Amino acid sequence: MPSIARPARRRPALAAAAVAAVLAVTATACGPEEDKADDKPSAAASETKPSGDLKKDLGLPDDLPKDLPTSLDDLKKWKNGAWKNWDRDRWLKEAQDFFNPIIDDLWDPDRMKDADGNDRKVDDSDIDNGESGGKDGTGEDEGVTDPTPDPVKAAAVKTPYTQDDLPVGKVFMDTPKGAMVCSGAVVKDPRNPGKSNLVATAGHCVHGGAGKGWYRNVVFVPDYNPGGLSNEQLSSASKSDVAPKGIWWAKRARTTDHWIKNGAERGGKGAQQDFAVLQVQPEDKTDSTSLEEKAGGALKASFSTPRVKSLKSLTAVGYPAAPPFDGAKMYRCADKPSRLTIDPAQPTMYRIGCTMTAGSSGGPWLDASGTRLLSVTSIGPITADWLAGARLGKEAKGVFDAISREG
Repeated sequence: MPSIARPARRRPALAAAAVAAVLAVTATACGPEEDKADDKPSAAASETKPSGDLKKDLGLPDDLPKDLPTSLDDLKKWKNGAWKNWDRDRWLKEAQDFFNPIIDDLWDPDRMKDADGNDRKVDDSDIDNGESGGKDGTGEDEGVTDPTPDPVKAAAVKTPYTQDDLPVGKVFMDTPKGAMVCSGAVVKDPRNPGKSNLVATAGHCVHGGAGKGWYRNVVFVPDYNPGGLSNEQLSSASKSDVAPKGIWWAKRARTTDHWIKNGAERGGKGAQQDFAVLQVQPEDKTDSTSLEEKAGGALKASFSTPRVKSLKSLTAVGYPAAPPFDGAKMYRCADKPSRLTIDPAQPTMYRIGCTMTAGSSGGPWLDASGTRLLSVTSIGPITADWLAGARLGKEAKGVFDAISREG
């Protein structure tokens, strides 16, 4: 796991102490009055007037996260669910609300480089090979598992990424296992044409699944490492080389109820609805440019679940980080999709041959036009010769619509 003993990374602990102080002061201020309290103010109270600056009045440091919650209930949730150094399993269970305040410079190039791929492995025992069934979808696809596709070798995306039509990047997050990484893509927001701040990724990239909670310090970096620097070069790279389009913090996150209730770290549970959307904001609050404008475009998310036989090809894009890859560069795989069933009661998944590994999770699956997002990477086998993603239907659309309305 990557080391986190860096000056910039000590801020969460400092913030936790500050929040504890805020909670103590707030709780005291809300306490009952003494029956025999002196009606006259003390000399100290008379001489010290509030300045209106909460941090100054409470003696708190200047480098607190920018989005520190202000109400007592929110402060408690933020402290318990995101910053207090709980036992890690307990922390996940208590992080039931998504709070993700900006921490300047937390994700520096070195920390990004060291993040591990957040993947989900399946084996043959997780796959259902029963007869066709299911009540949703076309019927011809539901409940079917086609033969395992031949591996398709992942091809490197041509650099620089700023000159392509792929608004793809990396999603970083802190988890109980340490700093982790997934992939994601900018998607159009019908409520903000041309100025979307929405990112599509996998549910397991933002939430731990059944019995757990939301991850913290979730950010999106569009066109990460656009020049295709090697991992060795990234060790000394500047932020402008690694993230020239900025670091975008998730202001809100949503995933499907199915993933939250059924998702698991290993195997295919929850995979059929393993989808999430982030609403992001720039770390640099002086920049009013939208993510779509900054990234140079966005994909159209489609929730029409087209039949497998109607699709000529699907292209998965992402930043694989497990060997033989190292997470430094963007890759893609194109293949005619087949069908994969994990749970016959849930929609059948798309599957393609692909050698991408951990870190590609959450990356977009594009139709033959390259403009429509039909799925995101969810699972793959230990052998790393295929990938599968959910067919985005009504549940995924519900997630997308809800977060778009909140913008």
